[in-house]
Amino acid sequence: MFAIPSAVPARSLPARVASSFDLASLRTFVVGIKLGSFAKAADRVGRSTSAVSAQIKKLEEQAGAPLFVKAGRNLALTEAGETMLGFARRLVELNDDAAGAMRRPVLEGWVRLGLQEDFGEAMLPDVLGRFTRAHPKVRIEARVARNQELIERIDTNDLELALVWGSTDPAGLEARAAGRNEQLIANPPMCWIVSSSLSWRVDAGEPLPLVGFDRPCVFFSAATAAVDRKGIAWRLAFTSPSLSGLWAATAAGLGLTVRTRYGLPPAVRALDARTYGLSTLPSLPLSLVRGSAVMAPPVEELASIMLECVRRGSADWTRLAA
Repeated sequence: MFAIPSAVPARSLPARVASSFDLASLRTFVVGIKLGSFAKAADRVGRSTSAVSAQIKKLEEQAGAPLFVKAGRNLALTEAGETMLGFARRLVELNDDAAGAMRRPVLEGWVRLGLQEDFGEAMLPDVLGRFTRAHPKVRIEARVARNQELIERIDTNDLELALVWGSTDPAGLEARAAGRNEQLIANPPMCWIVSSSLSWRVDAGEPLPLVGFDRPCVFFSAATAAVDRKGIAWRLAFTSPSLSGLWAATAAGLGLTVRTRYGLPPAVRALDARTYGLSTLPSLPLSLVRGSAVMAPPVEELASIMLECVRRGSADWTRLAA
């Protein structure tokens, strides 16, 4: 939910064909959603609230559909608004990339990047596509792997950057980070993941079927610790070395699994723990690890784009879950 100037009512608008969208209005729209308030967006973009209201009204007219709907005392995005937000971000990013490419020096070299599977499908096209368009002379070598392998490759200088999960134990995270250039960039909550195909019920007397990675796995450990605290019997219904295997098994209804909301495929969804009488799960730190304290300019540029992408994703699912 977010506040919007009252001069922009949520109403049905006549359909019309727009030849083009105003980039300044798109930017204000994106900033307003990010900040949760178009009054705050007015300060950020350097315009009056009445000017911002006019921009959003113009954007709705160009879209030919209402972008907002009343939700209590505030307004929420309509389906058309969610669609517009996705395109607006891409158009603003493309504009900024073009402007940046004209100003920044030409980067050359290479970057060796490691990612968790959670981010491979969503982040690789977005981040790497954006980076390579802006810096075509930089070669990227990307590897998708689990935490332990990524950390080992950082330690052996086989990677310059790695996006890795931390530990639910602060002492363990501190110990791992000792001697490494590790930056905490998000702290997303873990959640129970399920599909509509699951037939298990809490009152059926059957053990809870769990779907998990080959151990050791911090997500599976969190799942078993949570059900043990509740005194719920459980069984391991499916195990896999790959995240795609976990998603397939969960979508088929073989059991529940535990991840964060990053990279959730459409066939599964985050579950309210109370539905099955389960415990709420803890948050899990997400860190960007650099191979050294001083990195080459291409590495730092890619790191900044990754940070923006992860934080934007975190803001998105927090807003949608609210």
